[in-house]
Amino acid sequence: MSDHRVYAMAFAKVYPMYVQKAERKGRTRAEVDQVICWLTGYDAQGLKDQLDRQTDFRTFFAEAPAFNPASELITGVVCGVRVENVEDPLMRRIRMLDKLVDELAKGKAMAKVLRG
Repeated sequence: MSDHRVYAMAFAKVYPMYVQKAERKGRTRAEVDQVICWLTGYDAQGLKDQLDRQTDFRTFFAEAPAFNPASELITGVVCGVRVENVEDPLMRRIRMLDKLVDELAKGKAMAKVLRG
């Protein structure tokens, strides 16, 4: 597995950018949190703890309580990369999260974002 710089980046440093992106398009922090919790299995307190601890992306996903099995339904292109074709499992999870936040910001209904 290659070691991308993003793996060592603190999730808490990127989280405000996810929120900002969503809020610019009329979505809320609560919706961003809902998407993150759906994907990773964290509850609100678990997510807060990860943010407070300044964990890196590698740790954030490694400690995720239950990665959602429906996440395999997340497909499409984010940052010029097709999510389903990313071979590195950690990078795929990061791209999945990026894709969900993109969909949220683009105004997709929450049920569709959460693959309901």
